[in-house]
Amino acid sequence: MHTSRTLTLARLPSGVPIRTTVHAYGEGELVDGDDGLELDAPGDTPVIYAQAAQHGREVNGTAVLRRLHDRLVGGDAEDESGAESGSGSGPTAADLDGTLVTVPVADPLTFDRVSYTTPESLDSRQPNMNRCWPGDRKGSLHERMAARLWAFASEADAVVDLHTGSPSMATHAVYMRDDDACRGLAEAFGTDLLLAEAAGDDADTEWDERGFGGKFRVAATREGIPTITPELAHSREVVPEAVEAGVAGMVGALRHEGLLDGEPEPWDGVVARNHLGRVTADDSGLFVPEPDLTVGDRVTEGERVGEVFDPTTFETIQVARADRDGIAYSVAREATVTAGATLVGVAERIDGV
Repeated sequence: MHTSRTLTLARLPSGVPIRTTVHAYGEGELVDGDDGLELDAPGDTPVIYAQAAQHGREVNGTAVLRRLHDRLVGGDAEDESGAESGSGSGPTAADLDGTLVTVPVADPLTFDRVSYTTPESLDSRQPNMNRCWPGDRKGSLHERMAARLWAFASEADAVVDLHTGSPSMATHAVYMRDDDACRGLAEAFGTDLLLAEAAGDDADTEWDERGFGGKFRVAATREGIPTITPELAHSREVVPEAVEAGVAGMVGALRHEGLLDGEPEPWDGVVARNHLGRVTADDSGLFVPEPDLTVGDRVTEGERVGEVFDPTTFETIQVARADRDGIAYSVAREATVTAGATLVGVAERIDGV
């Protein structure tokens, strides 16, 4: 079974509603409740909640949920690579032993502006929706929107928050470090690189400085809901390879949580620590990475990863070197950099793998 309903998240000053669409597949159904739209699902079967485009320029997650929708409802739409994705391509909603709830566009405000944050005029307090979970129904626009979606997410047994990186970032999934349930869900999603992110007293100072405590993944994990954030490569464009990885990951997550028969593909990748290693620009100029350096490469402390030079005098300002052993999970490809900008992100390998 599949149902979809329009959900009003908040309203603009003019009174225009901010709306999105919620989908439910499998045994649950979207119904009108005392407090608005809600999910009516059997209490003895699992629920997975998945959303995309919390940051409006990150559109591959939306394309993933579209492709998954085509498979589950047995549609005959073409996928992003031109191949048909009709009823013979995989499991259908009737195969789900439980309920999948999806929100393809979690933040219409940033989606319409192809942006990461909303303009200050709309939400000066929480311009980044992924810093204000679980939200506040009496708060700012983003806080109200998060609270409305939280009503669905908080009832789930597992959460997948689909995001999109950049062409210069390796595809990966982030999970809460030392949480076995989150780690299992991340492995089931199947990206080669997993980034374990600490929180609370175990986190570095950057956690508090950047407001990471209000991330959707963190809020849900603290409520005991296993949650991951896959970062599919490329923002602002729908990339077939990223969509395929996302659909395979969602199927793996559904199997891991028992909504689909079978086991996820065995995982044999790398786990690393997130938000630690950064090679930054000592001064402004043009950055040229080493020609053979690509995302996903292993680097060693002190290894040359590129140089920054003065475009007017041609003088080398900085020879950039890795600050630790690890995985180069991001490499700046836009040459013009300012002082302090991240040139290469280095994720430090952990777990002895």
